[in-house]
Amino acid sequence: MARFARFGGVSDTNQPEWVQTLGGYTVVALLLATAWVGALVWGDAWSTRLIGHGWAEYERLALIAFRLFGGIAILSLLLRIDFARGFLGVALPVGLVGLMINRRVWRAIAARERSVGRYLTNVLVVGDPRSARDMMQAFGRDPQAGYRIVGMYLPGNQENSGEYGDLGVPVFLGRSPIGEVITDCGADTVAVAAVEQLGSQGIRELAWELLPLGVQLVIMPGIADVADQRTQLRPIGNLPLVHIDQPNFDQATTFGKIAFDWIFAALCLLIVAPVMLVIALAIKFDGGPVFYRAERIGLHGKPFKMIKFRTMVTGADRMKVELAAENEGAGPLFKMRNDPRITRVGRFLRRYSLDELPQFLNVLRGEMSVVGPRPPLAEEVERYDVGLQRKLLVRPGVTGLWQVSGRSDLPWAEAVRLDMYYVENWSMVADLIIIARTISAVSAADGAY
Repeated sequence: MARFARFGGVSDTNQPEWVQTLGGYTVVALLLATAWVGALVWGDAWSTRLIGHGWAEYERLALIAFRLFGGIAILSLLLRIDFARGFLGVALPVGLVGLMINRRVWRAIAARERSVGRYLTNVLVVGDPRSARDMMQAFGRDPQAGYRIVGMYLPGNQENSGEYGDLGVPVFLGRSPIGEVITDCGADTVAVAAVEQLGSQGIRELAWELLPLGVQLVIMPGIADVADQRTQLRPIGNLPLVHIDQPNFDQATTFGKIAFDWIFAALCLLIVAPVMLVIALAIKFDGGPVFYRAERIGLHGKPFKMIKFRTMVTGADRMKVELAAENEGAGPLFKMRNDPRITRVGRFLRRYSLDELPQFLNVLRGEMSVVGPRPPLAEEVERYDVGLQRKLLVRPGVTGLWQVSGRSDLPWAEAVRLDMYYVENWSMVADLIIIARTISAVSAADGAY
């Protein structure tokens, strides 16, 4: 494609001599493609530790591409090789985007297959029941990763494996050789969640046992909800130490984020203005006011009026007491799948989160961000402990991790955990990813009612 974009369908008569010797830029394009594949192999772009796991996979592809083309540019300059810069200028973005689209397509295929139980990684957890439950919950939050726990191994002399039948997986005692256990449960990965029980020597010996079996070994470090950018492995005296940077809450209130929020909200309002006009007319035709203003708690605990399109009948708040027995929401939130207070127009708006479009006005007023934690109720904030008070150090968001992870179906404790994860691990790249995932979540209309 780069060859035709730069030179068209005919040969360029002004090709450098070395290009003519090779047979033209068509041959050069084939050589570049071969070198690119070689760079991907050299850069371990097909590592099972990366494929299908988060944003790191795409970062690795971009890093390899820029290194390859940067190396070509430097060699061309040092050796004074005449090279068509337009050719490289087209090949780099087109090739990189093509690779990322290819990975995205295969991710979708893998996720679909894993949802029906295919291509899963069978994991044997070495630890105690509590660590096994924690790992099961983690795998459940990310089913596309494809991990399935098939057994738990109790190291040492722990007894009474029958007490752990609620785990739903076989439990093996430490007296059984782990090699036999792996064969019995069909595990191809061993996850150690009992580092303190095995010790460094025990983990080393376990790695030696797994080597001839071709089984991978992973270790749960005992830290949770810490993003990659805050961790760094620094070996000191052959002792691997994981350094964790302190969360910097000020980063989520920087001028760059504020400017991005304002520009993004202004553009969105400009683009969806005709849609909002149609929605306003539909609500007005149905009877009652167009907007609903609800008090929420914002930055530093300051209350503000969050603006939404009205989706319920007039006086819906007063009807909440009558429907309290049918509340399906967790925590202080009131939720019902078949809430009789929701209007016909409102049900459609809620399904696709169109009722939240006016919140971009709150963003322009500096009360909310495009991405952030959920806007909390006053009674919710009253229940916050010292740790949860940190949520108020950033502005609430129109969307967030809670929006792309289940919406109304999300348990209360999980929603709080996601909010805290966002607050402590904020980054601009993460905001962009959440915005992209929001579009997908809203289009699917999952968990919205």
